[in-house]
Amino acid sequence: MSNRLVSLIRDHFGFSQREARGFTVVLFIGVMALVVPFVYRWLVPEKHIDTTVTDQHKLDSLLRIMRTEEVKEDNERRSQYGNKYGSNRDDQRTAERFHEPKLFNFDPNTVSVSGWQQLGLPKYMAERIDKYRSKGGQFRRKEDLLKIYDFPPDLYDQLEPYVQLPERAGQDYANNKPGFDQSERNPANASGTAAEPERPRYEKPAFVAPQPFDINTADTNDLKKLKGIGSGRARQIVKFRDALGGFVSTSQFAEIFNIDSLSVAELNQYARIQSAARRFKINTISAEELDRSPYLSRRQAEIIIAYRQQHGAFASVESLRPIRILDAKLIEKLGPYLEF
Repeated sequence: MSNRLVSLIRDHFGFSQREARGFTVVLFIGVMALVVPFVYRWLVPEKHIDTTVTDQHKLDSLLRIMRTEEVKEDNERRSQYGNKYGSNRDDQRTAERFHEPKLFNFDPNTVSVSGWQQLGLPKYMAERIDKYRSKGGQFRRKEDLLKIYDFPPDLYDQLEPYVQLPERAGQDYANNKPGFDQSERNPANASGTAAEPERPRYEKPAFVAPQPFDINTADTNDLKKLKGIGSGRARQIVKFRDALGGFVSTSQFAEIFNIDSLSVAELNQYARIQSAARRFKINTISAEELDRSPYLSRRQAEIIIAYRQQHGAFASVESLRPIRILDAKLIEKLGPYLEF
């Protein structure tokens, strides 16, 4: 049998007698290497060791350790902060589960730590505010929130429309502000003879609706007159507008990064597009200048310039369509800003 196999290999491959025998040995070893593992598994069944009980004991032990550590941390927190925050263990755990800000009307002088966390503040910041109040601090104006160390300005812009301060706080601030003469407020006490007259009432100034303005020439002061738009958001709008070259459609307001629906509604109501947008010369502009557009990436700007160098100047917006990296929607957005 082996001689016949050697002869077949020698005739088929043109090997010598010695080469054919060597090839047969190598072939036999390879076949055995493949077959032996299967035969071994068939003849010697695998023994399964039941580790269910051991694993369960390990899991129970780990669970006990975790619970012990958790109780220890809770006790440390309580011993450190006491009960002055008015929040128990369950309230803390509930507050820690909020990831998305849940906006609602609130009084910063009474809202709880968990309430601050629902509004989007991190836990350490909520506890810092509560500590400030426990030492007698009060918020008399909305802007007083920014006096808290490291309070996020962007978050303040979102929360500002929802801050509800009682009228009493406004009266106290008006009566105690610098330059207010206490004898004028209570002249009877100054002389010690007449009865105490009625205290002057603090009247909240009437709301003055902002006037429509040109969004392409407005500055941050014009934008801050709108509800929900503070200094940070106003700078963000101006930066986006300048990068564009100006707005050409009110639909572009929603493209401003991280803008909320309240700010978009205010812009749609009062912002007008009365000035023409700035155009850039597509046939002479550099890749660095083109990259400043918020609609284009650095790679897209370089490809546009390279295409122009290879195929010549662009004649119209339609000349950009052969560039595969630019889709129809992007070309439509770029159109109003191009000059040929």
